[in-house]
Amino acid sequence: MTIECNTGERLIGLEVYFSDPLGTGGRLKASPDDFVVDEVSKPPPQDPDGRYSIAMVTARNWEMNRLVRFLARGLRISRDRIGFAGTKDKRAVTTQLMSFQVSPDDLAQLYIKDVTIADIYTSRKRMGIGDLIGNRFEIYVRECDMLGEELSKSILSTKSQLDRLGGYPNFFGVQRFGVVRPVTHKVGKMIVKGDIKGAAMTYACDPGFFEDVETSEARARLLREGDFTDAISYYPGKLTFERIVIGHLSREPEDWSGAIGALPRNLQMMFVHAYQSLLFNRMLSERMRRGMSLDRPEVGDVVLPLSPDRTPEHERPVLTTKANLDLVEKQVRQGKAFVSAPLFGSESVLSGGEMGEIERMVLDQEDIRADEFIVPEIPQCSSKGSRREILAPYSDLNVSIEPDGYRVCFTLTKGNYATTLMREFMKSDMTKY
Repeated sequence: MTIECNTGERLIGLEVYFSDPLGTGGRLKASPDDFVVDEVSKPPPQDPDGRYSIAMVTARNWEMNRLVRFLARGLRISRDRIGFAGTKDKRAVTTQLMSFQVSPDDLAQLYIKDVTIADIYTSRKRMGIGDLIGNRFEIYVRECDMLGEELSKSILSTKSQLDRLGGYPNFFGVQRFGVVRPVTHKVGKMIVKGDIKGAAMTYACDPGFFEDVETSEARARLLREGDFTDAISYYPGKLTFERIVIGHLSREPEDWSGAIGALPRNLQMMFVHAYQSLLFNRMLSERMRRGMSLDRPEVGDVVLPLSPDRTPEHERPVLTTKANLDLVEKQVRQGKAFVSAPLFGSESVLSGGEMGEIERMVLDQEDIRADEFIVPEIPQCSSKGSRREILAPYSDLNVSIEPDGYRVCFTLTKGNYATTLMREFMKSDMTKY
């Protein structure tokens, strides 16, 4: 059933599709209002004596790091005093719980364009990464290649195949790497390979295929001239984080690790995470290409049991053997466990069997070793590794045909990408997501 993907997604490891109908084509996020995300939150308990203000924050067309920076500036606090459970899409309307180490009155008086802050209360506990159950999506697809009965037939056929599977391939979506400029994973590989200068220069100067002329020319000029002090004067102001790197190097030339370290901590970590995501995507693509199951374990597979709150227990992996195959199969079939693949790091243990062969093949092709994920120059970029489920379940999936496209609503568990579900329906070029 697996078919090859021939778009630019191949560059980030999304090499195949599970479903075989022709894609509807189309575009996501023609307007931010076409992509609505409501977090299914785990609210911290209320406490009138708590020092954290908890609030529901709705933002339209705000990149997460930029939003946190503006919130911190408006409240006159460090960005470290703002907590949230997960990074949301930029070109979207997103609603999520956030915590602020300020008084409720100060938070209520804050005004930022296209941001609404509501339902404020106090708690002793702040929000942190992972403090959510999932996300509910309402997505409008426009500019489809199909109309009428053909569109309906394609959608229903894809939905039927995914329903039988019980989910969709749990690839990391294009947002993990950058849609306009998919460079994050390249920076990450350079960091783990010890080329910190290359990482800083790639982040500041590597051009994007779809950037405007001013931005492309600025990147090319800095790469050609290498004058960071001068670059401050001509680098576009919207390149906030590139300007942080350039500003550091203008003050401390050759301090490449310091330039990366000057970036927000979550962005630094994202570089290596994006490279781990590329490796995962390539491993999952090859498994699918070989016709191996996503919803059934094979000997050698590493399976993650689910906790009572339906969260995969990454610290309790189970190796599938001939002796326990029937039991593990039953757990997976009942939705109590998921087959996994590695997010490769310094302490990763690979699968056995054919999946282990795939994992080793990808790592050999990338010429990467576990110990390289220990990064002494930038310790926060080090990663021990983890595992990720290869199948992403969904719930409450509904599709309605509209006059100029179609609307899809569904709920996902945390950490899974709506765009990788939508690519099964659309099969569009990566720039359309």
